[in-house]
Amino acid sequence: MAQRLVQLNRPAHLVWNPVTGQIIQQLPPTRAACGLTGDLNRQGRVCVQIRVLGSVHEPFTDSKLDGLDEILAWLDSWEVPRRWPAGPPLPMPHSLVQDGSRRLWARGGHFGHSQVPGSAEGDPGAIDVARIIGDSAPHLEVPRPREELRLLESVV
Repeated sequence: MAQRLVQLNRPAHLVWNPVTGQIIQQLPPTRAACGLTGDLNRQGRVCVQIRVLGSVHEPFTDSKLDGLDEILAWLDSWEVPRRWPAGPPLPMPHSLVQDGSRRLWARGGHFGHSQVPGSAEGDPGAIDVARIIGDSAPHLEVPRPREELRLLESVV
């Protein structure tokens, strides 16, 4: 994956396999990565982009998360706040239409790709942010799929 990102001219700062714990650093955090749209790659004191090997349909936070402590320590050294301002990322397909807030983005912290302003990406899906940053993560209601709402309406 790291090689493919370089070939596409979209390197991240880190590429992480949470199952094996392998972490590859592609760029120093003082250099802008290329995974976001517009000028977002350069906003904030640091704007670290981490690509995680996984699937939007099977949250990577359901795996072992080997290497997470090392990544968090590294992010702490760059004073990245351990908060998830936008709340947990939505599951697919809801994450495709999640509108990223520039106000929340400006606060800094951790975000899923789907939560970045202007992003049309659906990753990482419904991950458990508390497994990443601890229990201080806010818990937001996820909208029900339309089929469930129709069933509820027909029962009432």
